[in-house]
Amino acid sequence: MYNLLLSKSLLLIAVCFATLTSISQSNRKLHQAAIVADTHNDVLSEVAEKGYDLGKNLKGTTHTDLSRLKKGGVDIQVFSIFCDERFGKGTAFNYALREMDTLLNVATRNPDKISIVNDPGQMNAAIRANKIAAITGVEGGHMIEDNLDYLDSLYRRGARYLTLTWNNSTSWATSAADESSGKLPFGTKGLTVFGRTVVQRMNDLGMMVDISHVGEQTFNDVIAITTKPVIASHSSVYNLCPHPRNLKDDQIRAIGKNGGVIFINFYSGFIDSNYMRRKAEFFQIHKREVDSLVALKLPLYKVDDLFFKRYPNETQALRPTLAQLIDHIEYVIRLIGVNHVGLGSDFDGIESLPQGLNGVEDFPKITEALLQRGYNKKDVNKILGENFIRVFKSVNSTKK
Repeated sequence: MYNLLLSKSLLLIAVCFATLTSISQSNRKLHQAAIVADTHNDVLSEVAEKGYDLGKNLKGTTHTDLSRLKKGGVDIQVFSIFCDERFGKGTAFNYALREMDTLLNVATRNPDKISIVNDPGQMNAAIRANKIAAITGVEGGHMIEDNLDYLDSLYRRGARYLTLTWNNSTSWATSAADESSGKLPFGTKGLTVFGRTVVQRMNDLGMMVDISHVGEQTFNDVIAITTKPVIASHSSVYNLCPHPRNLKDDQIRAIGKNGGVIFINFYSGFIDSNYMRRKAEFFQIHKREVDSLVALKLPLYKVDDLFFKRYPNETQALRPTLAQLIDHIEYVIRLIGVNHVGLGSDFDGIESLPQGLNGVEDFPKITEALLQRGYNKKDVNKILGENFIRVFKSVNSTKK
């Protein structure tokens, strides 16, 4: 009798395991069949600064390489062109060009894996050829150096969105960091007359206006004047995690009404409202080391990255769950609908990600989590990439 019960139990376990395996394989097939777009990846900064080769396996060094992008099912990758506030007139624009050259070099060395694309037709051709369709987005309006000719030049070089500010304000637009802290380098909030001209010029070019990082007044000014859908290339939900970089409900609704898309940022500090407290406690434990690096005048984001790589076992416990990331996607869907949300990972631009997301190879876990929440194939496909394709085509097709 005991042997019979044992046999039945083992059979049940085997059946359950086989069922779970079948479901997992089905989910992965759905993910691989979908067009997956990620609107924000910062790995070019790592490549430009440290000479990494994206054609090689960089697991353990970066979040990203070409093979892992394919493993993660990524079809469209927007690579961030970034430099921080230490770059200004005479340096920022040229640094942007340097990072664009970096991506060109990657594509030249790996023509069978990646292709730089500038419009929907080129994007579709790259996907049909089983290549990664690479697009660039400039993260920070300071890189145009208050010069519309530089904006035009970046567009001609392939930049298909401009994030109007990074954490630093420009002379013509205030950032979320500055507006929330009360620091106003130029005395006023929002867009200046020149800032409005920048937005209008982007509309004319067919260049997506990215409102991630901008302050609330800048956001409101953009929404009031843009004639094209806007994007938030890498932002999350303020009501779930009250960080100045996240979007409040009225902003989310405004983007929905505008026809734009919010691409959810994976950064732990924008996903979990308790993360910053846990991170501060971790830094306090290592205060002497932190202070020594700060004394070297390293940017804080570089200090963060160094410490999280130095103490991986300790920082693992700080990470939020994948479910918390999915909560942000779901929040936007419930507020303005499934047509207005996507993925803007911020891989290689952040020191901490939700558990289970260790690199670009892990995008299929998001698909699996969405399916487990009950989203159907049609809606999952919209979140993974179709919403990006729609807004990209909409803005690109109306250029003058």
